[in-house]
Amino acid sequence: QVRLVESGGGLVQAGDSLRLSCAGSGGTFSTMGWFRQAPGKGRDFVAAITWIGSSTDYADSVKGRFTISRGNAKNTVYLQMNSLKPEDTAIYYCAVLSYTARWGSQKEADFGSWGQGTQVTVSS
Repeated sequence: QVRLVESGGGLVQAGDSLRLSCAGSGGTFSTMGWFRQAPGKGRDFVAAITWIGSSTDYADSVKGRFTISRGNAKNTVYLQMNSLKPEDTAIYYCAVLSYTARWGSQKEADFGSWGQGTQVTVSS
């Protein structure tokens, strides 16, 4: 059974950095992505990366500040978040792109095997 576990969240000040990790087990992890859900809002796409890390995709709101990468074992994905803003406050989730979905999709419905999430809080 596929399982994803996120870690690395916390409380930081605006302008600080955080690095989130997502470790997968029980399956093969092709394209993986990060989403986030702010209080009272839906889950929004943040970033995605292909199996070998040759291609990445970012939401416009995080381009230039966040970097997604994969570990050598390929079952781990990271999200380096720099220049954090209060509006980045959310629960961050990782997920796997469905084999039936195409690269470049930013739709929540095209991703699955969601982890439990990790809270990121950015104070002003």
